[in-house]
Amino acid sequence: MTNKRVLLQRAEDQFLNGKYMDALKIYSLLLKDYPQFKDAKVGVYLSDMGLDLDDDAQALFDYYQVIKDSSEDAEAIIDELTQTIYATRFVVQEQLLSTLEDSNVYENSIKYNDFIELIEDKGTFKEAFENIMFSTKVLISSKSEFKDFIHRLIDAKYQSVALRYLDSMVGQFNVSQDMYELYDLIDSEYK
Repeated sequence: MTNKRVLLQRAEDQFLNGKYMDALKIYSLLLKDYPQFKDAKVGVYLSDMGLDLDDDAQALFDYYQVIKDSSEDAEAIIDELTQTIYATRFVVQEQLLSTLEDSNVYENSIKYNDFIELIEDKGTFKEAFENIMFSTKVLISSKSEFKDFIHRLIDAKYQSVALRYLDSMVGQFNVSQDMYELYDLIDSEYK
């Protein structure tokens, strides 16, 4: 058995530093040994949320810290808020996509998932990207898609293109440690 309080503190520290994947792993270890541990359950929800919605996850974490000792159903409150945020985000994305579908921009665009399929058809990211670079826009709708796209650009040796995308899009997504890590990755590839 692991020391519950030590692991919880480590997970919370990782979470507060924006290292959501690390926090998620530690919270998962806690749940393995203590399946009913409410703090670990909430930690898993919020760490997962943090991967896409950094500021929202941090705000909910702070709120949970305030209410967890004063409310018996703090876990249910956080779960409901998390579901509401995700549902709202989905509705907004659907509205944005429907707006794009009605515009001419959509005619010259493909969704990121379709771009991934194109990569599989062409065999390499580089070949697929070069085929669409000047004629088609890739619609990226989440932070995880954006990070994957930047990683693929770097792997294909398009560091300067990755840097331009990162500079232009970083404001669309919450600036967090993982965005800084992308800059560091680009910088290390230039050396």
